[in-house]
Amino acid sequence: MGNVLNNVKNGVQNKEEIMASTLEFVEYVCEQSNGAGIITYKKMFGEYGIYCNGKIIGLICNNQFFVKKTKTGETLLNEVEEAAPYKSAKPHFVVDFLEDKDLLGKFIEKTYEELPMQKMKKKKVQKSDIENII
Repeated sequence: MGNVLNNVKNGVQNKEEIMASTLEFVEYVCEQSNGAGIITYKKMFGEYGIYCNGKIIGLICNNQFFVKKTKTGETLLNEVEEAAPYKSAKPHFVVDFLEDKDLLGKFIEKTYEELPMQKMKKKKVQKSDIENII
């Protein structure tokens, strides 16, 4: 069991250990986090991205809630487990206090405030677009 736990913490999982997150769990996390703002989710690579007011703040993988690391989050939570949600990912905070809506809402709100907005992708200009301008 210790080996399995270490592998999960390092983001390395055997195929037999991987199970997709349930929609029920995703909706529960969103409901518990809604004190921070508008919480939404999007299916990504078989798992889910979690957004606060349009900004991605974390992931749900294998029915675990992973939130991006921030300095404010470290200060607010003091001691918190960190793990990679998937192989080759940066470590995230592993949220295990879903029942505490007040703390979770404050934590998500502060994480949202500290994280930068996603950069907008530049639209490639097509040859036909240039011809229409001229």
